[in-house]
Amino acid sequence: MKKILVVILVAFIIIQFFPIDKTNPAPTPGMDFLKIKKTPDPIAKTIRTSCYDCHSNETKYPWYTSISPFSWWVKNHINEGRKHLNFSTFAVYEPQRQLHKIEECIEMIEKKEMPLESYYIGHQNAKLTDDQRTDLVRYFKKIKEDTERGIMFNK
Repeated sequence: MKKILVVILVAFIIIQFFPIDKTNPAPTPGMDFLKIKKTPDPIAKTIRTSCYDCHSNETKYPWYTSISPFSWWVKNHINEGRKHLNFSTFAVYEPQRQLHKIEECIEMIEKKEMPLESYYIGHQNAKLTDDQRTDLVRYFKKIKEDTERGIMFNK
């Protein structure tokens, strides 16, 4: 039993030599969702607090991302989040894709699938109240309507 614990401890120490890359891509203010959609400050604050760590290029890495293997798990979530929706590069999405992403935002917020429950462990301030969820859904529905109008206008 003692040998197993020593092996686990040595393995844990060795994996600390394989840190994650915490470098965020360069800021792109002209492409950022909050800027291009002129998001009101209270809504923007909620989106930044509850969404931007995983769905933007503005990730703030908490202290525990310096500890492997937790850091690998968090980095995977960030990579997946950015792949599915990146608010920092929202303007590069084609209008139809923007519309789809906005619809997904509405659905995920309504179903309480976002933010992920596991995200709350280190980010209690990211937990959305029912009022915040209502405000976000209302806001995204307005953006959806505006986007649909823009698509219809450009046809």
